[in-house]
Amino acid sequence: MIKRIVKIELKSDNIEAFQTIFQESKSKILAREGCFHVELLRCNEPDHIFFTFSIWESQDALDAYRKSELFGGVWPKTKALFAKPAEAWSTHLDDTPWE
Repeated sequence: MIKRIVKIELKSDNIEAFQTIFQESKSKILAREGCFHVELLRCNEPDHIFFTFSIWESQDALDAYRKSELFGGVWPKTKALFAKPAEAWSTHLDDTPWE
């Protein structure tokens, strides 16, 4: 299972447009095979920084989404709203026992 975190810093005047794109896209992303969860988190301060958090069955499922027509339509519109490039991390549960 892959947990994906993407940090997005927006231009302040683009916040509402970004939120609209996310709300319009969320159910479509969730409908993708292998996607279990998608949510949007907003920083308290500064409030123009957001994080998307998603859970995917596998790296293959995430990669298939990133190659999809949906992603190809959403990402360029979203990217145009950024103040600087997004940062992204794919993570997994580290079940290493504590000593």
